[in-house]
Amino acid sequence: MSDAIGGKEEVSALARGLALLRVIGMASAPIGNRELADTTGIPKATVSRLTATLVSAGYLRQSQDSERFSLGPALLDMSSRYLRHFDLRTVARPHLAALSEAAGVSVHLGVRDELDMLVIDSLRPRSVVISSRIEVGTRMTIATSAAGRAYLAALPEAEQSELLAQIRTESGESWGVIEPGLISSLDEYGALGYCGSFGEWNPHIHAIGFALEGPRGERYSVSCGGPAYLLPKEAMVGRIAPLLLETAQRLANETGTLSLD
Repeated sequence: MSDAIGGKEEVSALARGLALLRVIGMASAPIGNRELADTTGIPKATVSRLTATLVSAGYLRQSQDSERFSLGPALLDMSSRYLRHFDLRTVARPHLAALSEAAGVSVHLGVRDELDMLVIDSLRPRSVVISSRIEVGTRMTIATSAAGRAYLAALPEAEQSELLAQIRTESGESWGVIEPGLISSLDEYGALGYCGSFGEWNPHIHAIGFALEGPRGERYSVSCGGPAYLLPKEAMVGRIAPLLLETAQRLANETGTLSLD
């Protein structure tokens, strides 16, 4: 049996089964057929048949001597297979390329290496002749780059404090100059969802960035920007920031995670 929904064919029994798995997966404790029916709007008799099928296939586990269910081992096996084959760069690249073209800026994906962010992928828009020459392998300091500040801002509090202490120590006498912009960027990330660096990492580059978490808990940053004379702060904030945040949300949906906050 199939229903035409939104111009696409959807197998309704499969869709209902997946809806049950989502509800059970989000529940804080095993959940019964009656509650599943009330939550999803699926008739209880149908819910009972679906949960029985999912239990027999290993996708659900039934609590002993009760009609309550939790996720089963088959889903864990599928998740493990997904993680083994997951490559965030491959998943992220189409979204980052789309951002680069739409915004007319260079886009970079980075990972932390000591007190720097190391660029592991870099994309430039085809439509722009002049762009920042940041290549794979480029290092951007965490304290002053948009990528690094976003990474720092998104860390759990204890890890953030530890990294800040390392930056303070390594900065020495420069800390008094670095601290105001860095601390301000942490507040900026909480309020806006991104961090900026307007000539602070490189006097000729303006950039904004956000943090990204992979499905295994690995942490990345995405930044975009270009020559300061072509991309004044007003343009970065007014035109490009909304595109950046849309990309952040699409990546979070694609990877099954949320952007770090």
